[in-house]
Amino acid sequence: MDALAQLIAKASELLERLERRIPPEAAEPDWQDAIAFRWRGAGHTNPLQPIRHPHRLRLNDILCVDRQKCELDRNTRQFIKGFPANNVLLWGSKGTGKSSLIKALLNEYASEGLRVIEVDRQHLVELPDILDLVYPRPEKFILFSDDLSFEADDPGYKALKSTLEGSLSAPPTNVLIYATSNRRHLLPEYHEENLMARQIEGEIHQSEAVEEKISLSERFGLWLSFYPFSQDQYLSIVRYWLEKLQTPLNDWETVRTEALRFALQRGSRSGRVAWQFAKDWSGRTRLDTHSSGG
Repeated sequence: MDALAQLIAKASELLERLERRIPPEAAEPDWQDAIAFRWRGAGHTNPLQPIRHPHRLRLNDILCVDRQKCELDRNTRQFIKGFPANNVLLWGSKGTGKSSLIKALLNEYASEGLRVIEVDRQHLVELPDILDLVYPRPEKFILFSDDLSFEADDPGYKALKSTLEGSLSAPPTNVLIYATSNRRHLLPEYHEENLMARQIEGEIHQSEAVEEKISLSERFGLWLSFYPFSQDQYLSIVRYWLEKLQTPLNDWETVRTEALRFALQRGSRSGRVAWQFAKDWSGRTRLDTHSSGG
Protein backbone atom coordinates (compact mmCIF):
# COMPACT_ATOMS: atom_id res chain seq x y z
CA MET A 1 0.00 0.00 0.00
CA ASP A 2 2.88 2.35 0.76
CA ALA A 3 4.25 1.78 -2.74
CA LEU A 4 0.83 2.49 -4.25
CA ALA A 5 0.43 5.66 -2.21
CA GLN A 6 3.87 6.86 -3.30
CA LEU A 7 2.98 6.10 -6.93
CA ILE A 8 -0.27 8.08 -6.65
CA ALA A 9 1.54 11.00 -5.00
CA LYS A 10 4.16 11.08 -7.77
CA ALA A 11 1.44 10.88 -10.44
CA SER A 12 -0.43 13.79 -8.82
CA GLU A 13 2.77 15.83 -8.69
CA LEU A 14 3.45 15.07 -12.34
CA LEU A 15 -0.07 16.13 -13.32
CA GLU A 16 0.32 19.40 -11.42
CA ARG A 17 3.54 20.14 -13.28
CA LEU A 18 1.88 19.40 -16.62
CA GLU A 19 -1.07 21.65 -15.77
CA ARG A 20 1.30 24.51 -14.99
CA ARG A 21 2.96 24.09 -18.38
CA ILE A 22 -0.25 23.81 -20.39
CA PRO A 23 -1.83 27.24 -20.92
CA PRO A 24 -5.44 27.56 -19.78
CA GLU A 25 -8.15 27.36 -22.40
CA ALA A 26 -8.93 30.83 -23.63
CA ALA A 27 -12.38 32.13 -22.79
CA GLU A 28 -14.52 33.60 -25.58
CA PRO A 29 -14.65 37.38 -25.11
CA ASP A 30 -17.93 39.22 -24.74
CA TRP A 31 -17.97 40.90 -28.13
CA GLN A 32 -20.84 43.18 -27.15
CA ASP A 33 -18.97 44.48 -24.11
CA ALA A 34 -16.59 46.87 -25.89
CA ILE A 35 -15.56 48.34 -29.23
CA ALA A 36 -11.81 48.17 -28.49
CA PHE A 37 -9.71 45.36 -27.09
CA ARG A 38 -6.12 44.72 -26.04
CA TRP A 39 -4.41 41.40 -26.76
CA ARG A 40 -2.69 40.28 -23.55
CA GLY A 41 -1.12 37.09 -24.84
CA ALA A 42 -2.20 33.54 -25.59
CA GLY A 43 -1.23 32.41 -22.07
CA HIS A 44 -4.04 34.42 -20.45
CA THR A 45 -7.38 32.86 -19.58
CA ASN A 46 -8.92 35.99 -21.14
CA PRO A 47 -6.35 36.99 -23.78
CA LEU A 48 -8.59 39.63 -25.31
CA GLN A 49 -9.10 42.36 -22.70
CA PRO A 50 -11.91 44.87 -23.31
CA ILE A 51 -10.83 48.52 -23.21
CA ARG A 52 -13.61 50.06 -21.17
CA HIS A 53 -12.84 53.71 -21.85
CA PRO A 54 -11.31 54.23 -25.31
CA HIS A 55 -10.21 57.70 -26.37
CA ARG A 56 -13.13 59.74 -27.68
CA LEU A 57 -11.25 61.55 -30.43
CA ARG A 58 -13.19 62.43 -33.58
CA LEU A 59 -11.82 62.79 -37.09
CA ASN A 60 -12.52 66.53 -36.95
CA ASP A 61 -10.12 66.77 -33.99
CA ILE A 62 -7.16 65.68 -36.14
CA LEU A 63 -5.81 68.76 -37.90
CA CYS A 64 -3.17 69.57 -40.54
CA VAL A 65 -3.06 66.03 -41.98
CA ASP A 66 -6.05 66.30 -44.32
CA ARG A 67 -4.59 64.21 -47.15
CA GLN A 68 -3.57 61.36 -44.84
CA LYS A 69 -6.90 61.52 -43.02
CA CYS A 70 -8.84 61.35 -46.29
CA GLU A 71 -6.84 58.34 -47.54
CA LEU A 72 -7.15 56.40 -44.30
CA ASP A 73 -10.85 57.20 -43.96
CA ARG A 74 -11.53 56.05 -47.53
CA ASN A 75 -9.62 52.79 -47.05
CA THR A 76 -11.48 52.12 -43.80
CA ARG A 77 -14.88 52.78 -45.37
CA GLN A 78 -14.04 50.34 -48.16
CA PHE A 79 -13.17 47.76 -45.52
CA ILE A 80 -16.38 48.29 -43.54
CA LYS A 81 -18.51 47.95 -46.68
CA GLY A 82 -16.83 44.64 -47.54
CA PHE A 83 -14.96 46.07 -50.53
CA PRO A 84 -11.23 45.39 -51.14
CA ALA A 85 -9.00 47.44 -48.83
CA ASN A 86 -5.34 47.54 -47.83
CA ASN A 87 -3.27 47.08 -44.71
CA VAL A 88 -1.81 50.47 -43.80
CA LEU A 89 1.55 51.72 -42.54
CA LEU A 90 1.46 55.22 -41.06
CA TRP A 91 5.03 56.41 -40.66
CA GLY A 92 6.83 59.64 -39.96
CA SER A 93 7.32 62.34 -37.36
CA LYS A 94 6.21 61.74 -33.80
CA GLY A 95 3.13 63.47 -32.45
CA THR A 96 1.61 64.24 -35.87
CA GLY A 97 -1.61 62.24 -35.42
CA LYS A 98 -0.81 58.74 -36.67
CA SER A 99 -2.29 56.75 -33.79
CA SER A 100 -4.91 59.44 -33.11
CA LEU A 101 -6.36 58.91 -36.58
CA ILE A 102 -6.94 55.23 -35.86
CA LYS A 103 -8.61 56.01 -32.53
CA ALA A 104 -10.82 58.57 -34.25
CA LEU A 105 -11.81 56.09 -36.97
CA LEU A 106 -12.96 53.66 -34.30
CA ASN A 107 -15.27 56.26 -32.80
CA GLU A 108 -16.51 57.25 -36.25
CA TYR A 109 -17.44 53.76 -37.41
CA ALA A 110 -18.00 51.63 -34.29
CA SER A 111 -21.76 51.79 -34.90
CA GLU A 112 -21.13 50.17 -38.31
CA GLY A 113 -19.29 47.21 -36.78
CA LEU A 114 -15.71 48.46 -36.71
CA ARG A 115 -13.57 47.14 -33.85
CA VAL A 116 -9.92 47.69 -32.94
CA ILE A 117 -7.58 45.19 -31.26
CA GLU A 118 -4.35 46.67 -29.92
CA VAL A 119 -1.41 44.29 -30.35
CA ASP A 120 1.98 45.10 -28.82
CA ARG A 121 5.15 44.16 -30.66
CA GLN A 122 6.01 41.26 -28.33
CA HIS A 123 2.67 39.61 -29.15
CA LEU A 124 2.96 39.78 -32.94
CA VAL A 125 4.16 36.18 -32.99
CA GLU A 126 0.63 35.31 -31.84
CA LEU A 127 -1.09 36.94 -34.81
CA PRO A 128 -2.33 33.54 -36.09
CA ASP A 129 -4.10 32.98 -32.74
CA ILE A 130 -5.82 36.36 -33.03
CA LEU A 131 -6.87 35.70 -36.61
CA ASP A 132 -8.36 32.33 -35.67
CA LEU A 133 -10.31 33.99 -32.86
CA VAL A 134 -11.91 36.71 -35.01
CA TYR A 135 -12.23 34.76 -38.28
CA PRO A 136 -15.90 33.76 -37.80
CA ARG A 137 -17.04 37.10 -36.37
CA PRO A 138 -19.33 39.47 -38.33
CA GLU A 139 -17.50 42.61 -37.12
CA LYS A 140 -14.64 44.26 -38.99
CA PHE A 141 -11.38 44.25 -37.01
CA ILE A 142 -8.36 46.53 -37.27
CA LEU A 143 -5.32 45.01 -35.60
CA PHE A 144 -3.49 48.09 -34.37
CA SER A 145 0.21 48.05 -33.52
CA ASP A 146 1.50 51.42 -32.36
CA ASP A 147 5.03 52.83 -32.54
CA LEU A 148 6.30 49.73 -34.28
CA SER A 149 9.97 49.05 -34.90
CA PHE A 150 12.08 45.92 -35.01
CA GLU A 151 15.62 44.73 -34.66
CA ALA A 152 16.89 42.38 -37.33
CA ASP A 153 16.43 39.21 -35.24
CA ASP A 154 13.04 40.13 -33.77
CA PRO A 155 10.63 37.14 -34.07
CA GLY A 156 7.67 39.50 -34.44
CA TYR A 157 9.18 40.82 -37.67
CA LYS A 158 8.81 37.53 -39.53
CA ALA A 159 5.41 36.83 -37.96
CA LEU A 160 4.06 40.17 -39.20
CA LYS A 161 5.63 39.70 -42.60
CA SER A 162 4.06 36.26 -42.95
CA THR A 163 0.65 37.48 -41.82
CA LEU A 164 0.59 40.41 -44.23
CA GLU A 165 1.37 38.25 -47.24
CA GLY A 166 3.21 34.99 -47.31
CA SER A 167 1.37 32.55 -45.10
CA LEU A 168 -0.40 29.49 -46.50
CA SER A 169 -3.52 30.56 -44.61
CA ALA A 170 -5.89 32.86 -46.48
CA PRO A 171 -6.17 36.22 -44.66
CA PRO A 172 -9.61 36.84 -43.13
CA THR A 173 -11.74 39.31 -45.04
CA ASN A 174 -12.79 40.94 -41.75
CA VAL A 175 -9.26 41.88 -40.60
CA LEU A 176 -6.80 44.61 -41.57
CA ILE A 177 -3.52 45.60 -39.94
CA TYR A 178 -2.84 49.28 -39.25
CA ALA A 179 0.64 50.00 -37.89
CA THR A 180 2.35 53.25 -36.93
CA SER A 181 6.09 53.82 -36.86
CA ASN A 182 8.72 56.53 -36.90
CA ARG A 183 10.67 54.37 -39.37
CA ARG A 184 9.60 53.98 -42.98
CA HIS A 185 10.82 50.38 -43.19
CA LEU A 186 10.29 49.46 -39.51
CA LEU A 187 13.93 48.44 -39.13
CA PRO A 188 17.06 50.51 -38.44
CA GLU A 189 18.78 51.68 -41.62
CA TYR A 190 22.55 51.98 -41.93
CA HIS A 191 24.56 54.10 -44.33
CA GLU A 192 26.88 51.23 -45.29
CA GLU A 193 23.94 49.17 -46.56
CA ASN A 194 23.19 51.79 -49.18
CA LEU A 195 26.86 51.83 -50.18
CA MET A 196 26.54 48.14 -51.07
CA ALA A 197 24.06 48.89 -53.87
CA ARG A 198 25.34 47.81 -57.26
CA GLN A 199 24.61 48.73 -60.86
CA ILE A 200 23.71 45.97 -63.32
CA GLU A 201 23.04 46.85 -66.97
CA GLY A 202 22.21 50.41 -66.01
CA GLU A 203 19.79 49.47 -63.22
CA ILE A 204 20.48 50.06 -59.52
CA HIS A 205 20.08 46.95 -57.37
CA GLN A 206 19.90 47.40 -53.62
CA SER A 207 21.93 45.24 -51.26
CA GLU A 208 20.22 42.18 -49.81
CA ALA A 209 20.07 43.88 -46.40
CA VAL A 210 18.14 46.84 -47.81
CA GLU A 211 15.84 44.62 -49.86
CA GLU A 212 15.01 42.56 -46.77
CA LYS A 213 14.02 45.70 -44.88
CA ILE A 214 11.92 46.99 -47.74
CA SER A 215 10.19 43.62 -48.09
CA LEU A 216 8.18 44.10 -44.88
CA SER A 217 7.00 47.66 -45.38
CA GLU A 218 6.05 47.05 -49.01
CA ARG A 219 3.58 44.38 -47.88
CA PHE A 220 1.45 47.18 -46.54
CA GLY A 221 -0.70 48.18 -49.48
CA LEU A 222 -1.06 51.78 -48.33
CA TRP A 223 1.72 54.01 -47.00
CA LEU A 224 0.86 57.31 -45.37
CA SER A 225 3.70 59.71 -44.58
CA PHE A 226 3.57 62.29 -41.77
CA TYR A 227 5.88 65.29 -41.63
CA PRO A 228 6.77 67.91 -38.97
CA PHE A 229 4.27 70.75 -38.62
CA SER A 230 5.06 74.33 -39.52
CA GLN A 231 4.76 77.06 -36.91
CA ASP A 232 1.42 78.18 -38.32
CA GLN A 233 0.06 74.64 -38.27
CA TYR A 234 1.19 74.16 -34.69
CA LEU A 235 -0.47 77.40 -33.59
CA SER A 236 -3.71 76.52 -35.38
CA ILE A 237 -3.85 73.25 -33.43
CA VAL A 238 -3.16 75.11 -30.18
CA ARG A 239 -6.01 77.50 -30.91
CA TYR A 240 -8.38 74.64 -31.81
CA TRP A 241 -7.81 72.80 -28.53
CA LEU A 242 -8.01 75.95 -26.42
CA GLU A 243 -11.39 76.69 -27.97
CA LYS A 244 -12.49 73.10 -27.34
CA LEU A 245 -11.43 73.54 -23.71
CA GLN A 246 -13.45 76.79 -23.59
CA THR A 247 -10.40 78.87 -22.70
CA PRO A 248 -10.57 82.65 -23.24
CA LEU A 249 -8.36 83.87 -26.09
CA ASN A 250 -8.69 87.62 -25.52
CA ASP A 251 -4.90 88.09 -25.44
CA TRP A 252 -3.90 85.81 -28.33
CA GLU A 253 -0.43 87.37 -28.69
CA THR A 254 0.47 86.30 -25.14
CA VAL A 255 -0.92 82.81 -25.76
CA ARG A 256 0.99 82.61 -29.04
CA THR A 257 4.28 83.59 -27.40
CA GLU A 258 3.82 81.08 -24.59
CA ALA A 259 2.83 78.33 -27.02
CA LEU A 260 5.98 78.86 -29.09
CA ARG A 261 8.13 78.91 -25.96
CA PHE A 262 6.49 75.65 -24.82
CA ALA A 263 7.29 74.01 -28.17
CA LEU A 264 10.86 75.29 -28.13
CA GLN A 265 11.48 73.72 -24.73
CA ARG A 266 10.36 70.35 -26.10
CA GLY A 267 12.13 70.65 -29.43
CA SER A 268 8.93 69.86 -31.33
CA ARG A 269 5.94 71.64 -32.87
CA SER A 270 3.80 68.51 -33.06
CA GLY A 271 0.09 68.10 -32.53
CA ARG A 272 0.84 66.26 -29.30
CA VAL A 273 2.83 69.21 -27.95
CA ALA A 274 0.03 71.56 -29.01
CA TRP A 275 -2.48 69.48 -27.02
CA GLN A 276 -0.15 69.41 -24.01
CA PHE A 277 0.27 73.18 -24.12
CA ALA A 278 -3.49 73.71 -24.44
CA LYS A 279 -4.12 71.62 -21.33
CA ASP A 280 -1.38 73.44 -19.42
CA TRP A 281 -2.56 76.91 -20.44
CA SER A 282 -6.24 76.17 -19.91
CA GLY A 283 -5.57 74.69 -16.47
CA ARG A 284 -3.39 77.60 -15.39
CA THR A 285 -5.95 80.13 -16.62
CA ARG A 286 -8.75 78.47 -14.70
CA LEU A 287 -6.63 78.12 -11.59
CA ASP A 288 -5.72 81.83 -11.67
CA THR A 289 -9.38 82.75 -12.12
CA HIS A 290 -10.40 80.46 -9.27
CA SER A 291 -7.67 81.79 -6.95
CA SER A 292 -8.64 85.37 -7.59
CA GLY A 293 -12.26 84.57 -6.82
CA GLY A 294 -13.42 85.29 -10.35
